[in-house]
Amino acid sequence: MDYSSLLLSGALVLLVVLIVFYLAYLFNKLVRFGNAADANLGQVRVAMKKRLDMIEQLLGAVKGYIRHERGVFMEVTDMRTKIFEAGTQGLGDIDRETRSIGGGLIAVAEAYPELKANESVRKLMNAVFSVEDEVARHRYTYNNIVQQFNTMVDSIPSNLVARSAGFGKLDYLQFEEEVEVRPDIAGISES
Repeated sequence: MDYSSLLLSGALVLLVVLIVFYLAYLFNKLVRFGNAADANLGQVRVAMKKRLDMIEQLLGAVKGYIRHERGVFMEVTDMRTKIFEAGTQGLGDIDRETRSIGGGLIAVAEAYPELKANESVRKLMNAVFSVEDEVARHRYTYNNIVQQFNTMVDSIPSNLVARSAGFGKLDYLQFEEEVEVRPDIAGISES
């Protein structure tokens, strides 16, 4: 074996090692984005549960002023049990229902001067608004992570690693359009 064939063999081994390390890097990056998406989706769920807790407390504060309060309480309880099992579409549905209920309760609280002036009702309304911001921040972060992950799943050469490792595209949380829509308060009516 001469020097040039030894050098060529060494170069090929080095190339194979570099390719293996690069593929491992891509795999680890996909795993990192997938784990970050899961963690952030968990944060969205926690924030949405917190929103439901605040709405339930607000419901307790305004319950003498609305009809069908028992039905609303049951809806909130039902959503709370579903929130940690729901996928991205289910979270969108829960978000829509939560906004409707919360918006209705806030509208009732604002319609009655004695409620609007009540310190605990005001604090609860501010807490609901604060949680809305938290949900929006986590949703934004989640969608950014998903965009990066899905770009890797779609682009060469990371798509080869993703396909061979069984990674598929992740779903976006698609309920930010609803933020601009005024809450429907049909389910919450004044007495």
